[in-house]
Amino acid sequence: MVNKVTNVMEPETLTEVYGALPKRKVGILGGTFNPPHLGHLVIAEQVKDQLDLEEILFIPSAEPPHKKEKKTIDGQHRLTMLSETIKSNQDFKIEELELKRGGKSFTHDTVYELKNANPDVDYYFIIGADMVQDLKNWYKIEELLSMVQFVAVNRPSYSMNTGYPVIAVDVPNIDISSTLIRQKVSDQCSIRYLVSEEVEKYIESEGLYKNE
Repeated sequence: MVNKVTNVMEPETLTEVYGALPKRKVGILGGTFNPPHLGHLVIAEQVKDQLDLEEILFIPSAEPPHKKEKKTIDGQHRLTMLSETIKSNQDFKIEELELKRGGKSFTHDTVYELKNANPDVDYYFIIGADMVQDLKNWYKIEELLSMVQFVAVNRPSYSMNTGYPVIAVDVPNIDISSTLIRQKVSDQCSIRYLVSEEVEKYIESEGLYKNE
């Protein structure tokens, strides 16, 4: 026999009794990922582990607002390579909103969109130490600081001292960059162990970066 339950607490009452539920902690690693490399994985894993984050969102940009460089390769190529790079880690996810939005990929707009869609999440935005001193020039930085916690990872010869609230995370210094990989491909040098095996094969099969 099933007894009828007549005294169920409303959600608001439960919140009053037990307090607000803790928010999920999610990291964000943005960039062109042109191409993604093993250094990206090291940074993501170290930040996730040291700050006890639930997952890391990799967000490939459409057009980076902070870099004066030639146009990146098509977003679909970068998305495919990124998917191959992170596929072995279930805590690494891809968010495509910047590619779908197109144009300049301002962090403020991305975080604003994510916060509106996921109010139960605290976001931790990962930057390199080389970007810390430039935060004052970021689009709507004061408003952005109210929406996200910045996390800076060390890089050789760069200071992480800043007046902004930034969490410093120590990661192994792995001197790999997308620029280096593109140059090596152009010079017909090996990129083995700099990128995943799947990305190495994809770059070769698609003929990417040969005319850098």
